[in-house]
Amino acid sequence: MAAWLRDKLPAHVDVSAFLAAERFVYGDGSPVLADDPYRPHTFVWFHRDLRDEVEVPGSLTIVHRDERIIVVDKPAFLSTIPRGQHVLQSVVVKLRDSLGLPEVSTLHRLDRVTSGLLLLAVEKRWRGPYQVMFEHGTVRKTYRALAPFRPDLALPVTVRNHIHKTRGEWQAAVVEGAPVNAETLVELESRVGDDLAVYRLTPRTGRTHQLRLHLHGLGIPIVDDPLYPVVHETDIDDFSRPLQLLASELAFTDPVDGTERSFVSSRRLPLLPEPDALG
Repeated sequence: MAAWLRDKLPAHVDVSAFLAAERFVYGDGSPVLADDPYRPHTFVWFHRDLRDEVEVPGSLTIVHRDERIIVVDKPAFLSTIPRGQHVLQSVVVKLRDSLGLPEVSTLHRLDRVTSGLLLLAVEKRWRGPYQVMFEHGTVRKTYRALAPFRPDLALPVTVRNHIHKTRGEWQAAVVEGAPVNAETLVELESRVGDDLAVYRLTPRTGRTHQLRLHLHGLGIPIVDDPLYPVVHETDIDDFSRPLQLLASELAFTDPVDGTERSFVSSRRLPLLPEPDALG
């Protein structure tokens, strides 16, 4: 069991210390011992140490709420779900606490550094019908990004390729010759000064880092992207340069009552640092 835990858990979890302190337990509450033989199909529980999290600046705005779903407009740097070093500073934990709804859960992904609209289910029983929309690609999502202007780039263009993200690596990559699994329509919406432009992005799939990688591949990487074209080492609590990518519109036919749903973010590009982020 010790070897299995070391293989499965990230490096910042001190497995040896946790085992010695009997902080890993089985479902019946009995401690996991270092020399226990491996047990397949077994749950192991533990509470890890949490850092003192810095409050993410900016408002988490509720755009819509009813008995089944919640739509929020989130600021950059706020995680969608509790994971890694961001637990209290996550949309799910904040909403569960502020609204008193212990079963609130996200229905799709939105990177921590991305701003904009996020759809959540109020209770577990509503997850299925709404998640099917994303699985079948019937949700209409529109993003906007601030990136360099290239006069030689013919737009609109549909980028189609295969994206692969290896667990533990920061960047995703395009796999040449592999079957297409990522598709984005890229359109020029407006110019911003001499060197920048706002691009309207319509993803038809939802691969990890898809939009960021597709614009990078076109030679117009998104402004203040910490990963593309190169990884920038930044402090985890540095909120001064938000990624200029906004999940700006979300529309779908409600799978429960058949009504047309349409939501628009109140945020606009360029996204400026929140006052608290500048100290």
